[in-house]
Amino acid sequence: MAAREKTIRSKYGRPGEKVKVLITRDRIHRRILEIAKQIRGDFPEEPLLLVGVLKGAVFFLSDLARGIPGEVSLDFIAVSSYGKDTKTSGQVRLTKDLDASIEGRTVIVVEDILDTGMTLQYLLRIFEQRKPKRLRVAVLLDKPERRIAAVQADYVGFSIPNEFVVGFGLDYAERYRNLQGVGVLSLKAQDKAGKS
Repeated sequence: MAAREKTIRSKYGRPGEKVKVLITRDRIHRRILEIAKQIRGDFPEEPLLLVGVLKGAVFFLSDLARGIPGEVSLDFIAVSSYGKDTKTSGQVRLTKDLDASIEGRTVIVVEDILDTGMTLQYLLRIFEQRKPKRLRVAVLLDKPERRIAAVQADYVGFSIPNEFVVGFGLDYAERYRNLQGVGVLSLKAQDKAGKS
């Protein structure tokens, strides 16, 4: 199995890029089901609106939505802060807004990763102005060492070290999103120098 994963992973990247598995697909799926159960336990009777933050949260959102019984609807919002780099620019901008009003609804913001917190802080400010009944946050990955903004998630899949990760929706220059687990991406020294 490990040899097969290496072969599969080598097809995702380019020369000089390596991905070391951090969290396997099976662990991710088990944890997502636990989060889904926790969310429904917190809101046993309520219709839920899951808002996925594009593009990274798509895989997490899909599995989470399927794991939550009862009435669940979906919407999407898109922001940008990374561009094609491995470090956030610190500038967050809205690139796609929600399709419907969230006023009076129980909203779960679904994010792939909570890193500096700048993106989530920006989104929560927007959402709170729109008067939801309740507003919660679910993240697949939490990287607490990088936190700048004073925000936290209500539901966390995994707390991870301060490494650049890809897979299960997370990308590097729009690649690696379809990697089934989450892995740490390492680049050749010259590539890193060019991306600083």
